[in-house]
Amino acid sequence: MKIHSIDTGFFKLDGGAMFGVVPKSIWQKTNPADERNLCNWATRLLLIEDGKRLTLVDTAIGDKQDDKFFSHYFRHGEDTLDSSLAKLGYHRDDITDVILTHLHFDHCGGAINREGDKLVPAFKNARFWSNDKHWDWATVDPNPREKASFLKENIQPIQESGQLHFITEEQPQYDTEIKMRFAYGHTEAMMLPQINYKGKTILYMADLLPSVGHIPLAYVMSYDVRPLQTMDERKAYWQEIVDKEYILFLEHDPEHECCTLQHTEKGIRLKETFKLSDLG
Repeated sequence: MKIHSIDTGFFKLDGGAMFGVVPKSIWQKTNPADERNLCNWATRLLLIEDGKRLTLVDTAIGDKQDDKFFSHYFRHGEDTLDSSLAKLGYHRDDITDVILTHLHFDHCGGAINREGDKLVPAFKNARFWSNDKHWDWATVDPNPREKASFLKENIQPIQESGQLHFITEEQPQYDTEIKMRFAYGHTEAMMLPQINYKGKTILYMADLLPSVGHIPLAYVMSYDVRPLQTMDERKAYWQEIVDKEYILFLEHDPEHECCTLQHTEKGIRLKETFKLSDLG
């Protein structure tokens, strides 16, 4: 197995929304905001080479939305999904599987392209993996809090393509070295791929831990539908992460790809940061 970090650029979101009840005077120390109170966030994906499978975890925002939509998010940076794949000698048509941690637009928007008047899968040869609980949550009757993040143009074409498949909590194993973990605070049944790699365990954090600035338990996003549950989930996960020495892969941290955690007198905090490639 080989794993690679896939950089697709950056976007901006309101710092207050990203840190909930935490005062700006505290969170701006790790995630400084611009004059509009917007903080910089990565859209960093994971590519897994494993035998006959080439799996991409999440697909970032994509580029099919109109200028008005993108004016809210200030996308920037030179890296794109295609350029990052090309550096590794791959094309999006080589992708055999796409794991969607959840269906918020910044995680699944790149799954669908616009070709003329049609919306088509951006990975024509891939199976798309979600789970039935989250899929129903996003599509049957989306709640008003999340509805603006569950965009029909990102989601419906996946199902219509016939390429959609489900993983369940009862059978969370994706393959011999990868299984799905689940979290319910940010959104219903968000999936966190857990990967056995070179004798280590890597946990893809999605929105359970957007950045190293979010490590303290109370640093929960306003976007979370069940913030108290997020805190409970994080407490349990953080303990397991420290006890078992997991490596955390960070999807949104603008500077750091990976980190580890440790016990301190203030609670569980950052131990170290490093690049995925440092694992060899």
